[in-house]
Amino acid sequence: MVHKALSKQITSRLTELVSRIISRLLLEVPLYARLPAEELYGEVSAIITHNVRLLGVLLREQRLAFSSELDRQRASARRRAEEGVPLDAVLEAYHLGTLVLWQDITSGVRDSALHDEYALLLGYLRQVTTAVSAEYMDARQSFLQSEHDARRSLITALLAGVALDNPALSLPSRYAVLVLAIGHHPDEADESVSATVAGRRKMRRVQDEFERFTEEPVLSALDPTGGIVLLTMQDWDKLRHLILAVGSAAGAPVIAGGGLASPADVPATVREATEVLELVQRLGYEPGLYRLGDVLLEYQLSRPSAARAGLAELLEPLNGKPDLLRTLQVYLRNELSRTRTAAELFVHPNTVDYRLRRIAQLTGLNPASPQDLPHLRAAILSR
Repeated sequence: MVHKALSKQITSRLTELVSRIISRLLLEVPLYARLPAEELYGEVSAIITHNVRLLGVLLREQRLAFSSELDRQRASARRRAEEGVPLDAVLEAYHLGTLVLWQDITSGVRDSALHDEYALLLGYLRQVTTAVSAEYMDARQSFLQSEHDARRSLITALLAGVALDNPALSLPSRYAVLVLAIGHHPDEADESVSATVAGRRKMRRVQDEFERFTEEPVLSALDPTGGIVLLTMQDWDKLRHLILAVGSAAGAPVIAGGGLASPADVPATVREATEVLELVQRLGYEPGLYRLGDVLLEYQLSRPSAARAGLAELLEPLNGKPDLLRTLQVYLRNELSRTRTAAELFVHPNTVDYRLRRIAQLTGLNPASPQDLPHLRAAILSR
């Protein structure tokens, strides 16, 4: 039967058809040429493959799709919307893909007029659906924006310390306040793709990870470099795992400072968490979540005081000698392991030994001496 033959024609040439559709997208829809290769040949290619395979099933069984068979298309559309891909570009991809498939199916039809009429019909469908849907979504967006604005207004008020007297607004007794620094994804530095789209993709993955973590809407003020998140969860072990999971999802290192706060104390806790974040970044700590209790000594030594200035002066002989200062920092962070220090600095262990001896000669403080180590650690922190 004809429909079974067409189904077999499509499924047997699946890889070739998907490749042709992607080539047409790159040629005719400029936005797709600006997508990161990871997205184009990953998610976009996967949803095209799914659609072609599904069409083969529907042709063979001579029926329309069940609602559940379109779940992946719905999920893909949501992701494109979160990344800011215009709806008309999304729909144009579906209609262009359908046109490619129709041209392939009818390539052996002798009646060229029939072939042309159907190609024209599909082309018109592509145009009118794109235009109408784009207009519809402009109107729909204004409705959805109101929910987004409500969340944004709430976190803005909390961050500003504005009293919220609305009796209909039920706030938790305490928030977990997280201040994040998000590193760069490789796509953001790739000049061949759109850094804006790459940043939005990273942000979507970060937001998705937080949304999966809690059943309630996440209050956040984030951009591709980091920001603030307020959560009702207060289990710090789970929150530490969450930050690591966020970094994995983002494809970039994520480091955070955190603390607990009542709604009224959110601004003060944000300031404290920011100071903790900046401190652990300066000290070169690994990605993860840190609270004040994790860095009490380091935090105190970094506060302005006469003693701090005196401690910082101990390392003045190393000014202008960045290799020596860097070696000392890495050596102390690696618990006095010369082999780990050498590996991190990409030098020979003998080079580490030489530099440590030079530090002792210049400062009078020996990194190998238990008596001098507290002064060296404190001096590093004070700087």
